[in-house]
Amino acid sequence: MHVETPLIESMSLSASAGAQIFLKLDAVQPTGSFKARGVGYACVEHRKRGAQRFISSSGGNAGLAVAYSGRRLGVPVTVVVPKTTTQRAKRLIELEQAEVIVHGESWHEANAMALTLLDASSAFIHPFDDPLLWTGHATLVDELARQTEPPDAIVLSVGGGGLLCGVGEGLKRNGWNEVAIVAVETLGADSYAQALAAGKPVLLPAITSIASSLGARQVCQQAVDLAREFQIESVVVSDAQAVAGCMTLLDEHRILAEPACGASLAALTQKTSVLARAKRVVVVVCGGVGVNQRQLLDWDAAFRLKT
Repeated sequence: MHVETPLIESMSLSASAGAQIFLKLDAVQPTGSFKARGVGYACVEHRKRGAQRFISSSGGNAGLAVAYSGRRLGVPVTVVVPKTTTQRAKRLIELEQAEVIVHGESWHEANAMALTLLDASSAFIHPFDDPLLWTGHATLVDELARQTEPPDAIVLSVGGGGLLCGVGEGLKRNGWNEVAIVAVETLGADSYAQALAAGKPVLLPAITSIASSLGARQVCQQAVDLAREFQIESVVVSDAQAVAGCMTLLDEHRILAEPACGASLAALTQKTSVLARAKRVVVVVCGGVGVNQRQLLDWDAAFRLKT
């Protein structure tokens, strides 16, 4: 359900950061984001177990991956999305022949609604908190192990923690346990930063960031537990910085991605302890389909006016 994605060295970002910066281009997955890895793997496994329908909750990208997988497997799909999900994301899910239900102000409410739709013949495809997903997402590190030597750090965005958990699993099974992880969020969707500070998952009262794909009000427990196994540095950037990261990606590499992805590019401008000493860094360009060029340019213009 996913493809092996390129790893490229970014000369412009390397010059700015003073280190070798490599981009893992999961924005070119068939569904436009890394979600194709874990979601595709989970859907295949549930189909083998006899599932006749897939139910999911999503801010957009996971739902699109479920819809894509369901269409390819011949399994009907229902995706419950929150009101913050973009029209573009909803349209793409519907193009994959899935039913879309809009419910709630954030993923948390949409997820509660999705769970009420389950019956004995259906399988729930969680967008981030499922070991099947992590196993699928771990293929990203399997590919890195074929494409390059171990980096000093991997930079990735965190929503509910699924990508983080998958990268952790991939690092372990490839013997890359010494690789540090920089976990990036936007202010207003920083549930992981708050969880690390508290030592346990924390439920945010609301999501106030434009990075709607990072809109899980609470991360999974496994994401918190990983901080005891790996060196994980939490970085929180502003919405303006995340949009600037998207513009950098578009200008320098002609790739359009959501602010949830741009946040990881923005982290390269932060003087973190891990990045300050890293010589080789891989940034996961996780992608995202909830934005178009016009919307990104409007955000960029709006934030520039405020500065």
